[in-house]
Amino acid sequence: MKNAAFLIVLLLFLSACKDDNQLENEISKIDVNVTIERFDLVYADAEPKDLPKLKQEYPFLFSERIPDSIWVERMQDTLQHELSGEVKSTFSNFGKEEDAIVSLFQHLKYYDRSFKVPRVITVTSDVDYRNKTIVTDTIVLISLDTYLGSEHHFYEGIQKFLTQNMKRSQIVSDLAANYAEQYILQDKPTTLLDDMVYFGKQLYFKDKMIPFASDADKIGYTEAQLAWAGENESEIWRYFIERELLFSTDNTLASRFIADAPFSKFYLELDSESPGRLGRYIGWQIVRAYMNTNDVPFMEMLQKNADEIFNNSKFKPRK
Repeated sequence: MKNAAFLIVLLLFLSACKDDNQLENEISKIDVNVTIERFDLVYADAEPKDLPKLKQEYPFLFSERIPDSIWVERMQDTLQHELSGEVKSTFSNFGKEEDAIVSLFQHLKYYDRSFKVPRVITVTSDVDYRNKTIVTDTIVLISLDTYLGSEHHFYEGIQKFLTQNMKRSQIVSDLAANYAEQYILQDKPTTLLDDMVYFGKQLYFKDKMIPFASDADKIGYTEAQLAWAGENESEIWRYFIERELLFSTDNTLASRFIADAPFSKFYLELDSESPGRLGRYIGWQIVRAYMNTNDVPFMEMLQKNADEIFNNSKFKPRK
């Protein structure tokens, strides 16, 4: 009987893999026309006389409140030259990132036929790590100086839990997160569960839109941090349940388990070993469980409320 059950599970797994491969093959054939505009290189090589032309071609990058003299001064600033040089050196070849962006857009087009490919423009932003990527209906901005590598000397003074994701493999993951915000509909969060499921939806969105990315890159963990979360999933869940945190409206819970942080705050000795944002990780597993046990279209799931998803997920943490 055990052998028969194992065989059934294996056949179901192989069938699912075959279906996934067929879907990805279909998506890869969707035609999307993507051109990466390297404004960062254009601006780095520009002279003051080129400013009027740049402002005409990229008016949205030049605030009317800033006089031309400031832009000219920035062109001639030695620190800006050093920054541009580091970006040019690191991203002399943007081909891998472009392929990932094309694939993201193909997946968006597959799930949303109304999706229109935007202009994709790379810039520098004085290392504005709070706004690494910006997405609108027509324009995508990528600040390449926020992806120079976790150990880059420009990032000295920035906390390590932030710099660990200032690397090029995070570009497409950050873009997918931006797009997820446009598609997810959920009431304003009032409980920890609301926050968990919201970010669980965002991470499941990445499962669908960038399946080629690792789970670690999707959530912004190292492989070791992801392994820790998986190994301790049952204990994390027990902590939430025993302390009745899921439906708590305590607004400090988001800072403990949802917000970017060096570690999650259980107020236990293991805190320093844990990665931050473990509430998001558990929310991800809840949404995955919901989609595995319910015949609900992916885009429809993004509109459902947290309680409905949780109550019908049959979620059980890994032992």
